[in-house]
Amino acid sequence: MTRQASASRQITDEVTSWPGVTTADGNWGAFVFNVGKVELGHLHGERSAHFVFPKEIWADLLAQARIEEHPMFPGKAGICARRIETEDDVRDVIALLRLNYDRALERHGVPDEAAVPV
Repeated sequence: MTRQASASRQITDEVTSWPGVTTADGNWGAFVFNVGKVELGHLHGERSAHFVFPKEIWADLLAQARIEEHPMFPGKAGICARRIETEDDVRDVIALLRLNYDRALERHGVPDEAAVPV
């Protein structure tokens, strides 16, 4: 019988496979994903992920019930959380991190140190 990796391990393995993504320890026990100087989001253990999105994207994601208000900043548009309870949640956390990754690359490109030699 094979044992499935934890939610945080699955998310970390996928997100760190993207060019330019680095990780760091953050405040309050957070595990942060960055590309260059841009934070994509962070995990708090196995149960939640936190993100910041532009207000329009945040509103769309909230309307789709893909995110909820951040517990420390209720009512503040842009800052949000996602619970991680199921495999679908793991996949959507990865998708939300990818959304921020793609936005960061669109604005800043892949950091030089992550460029793949040709």
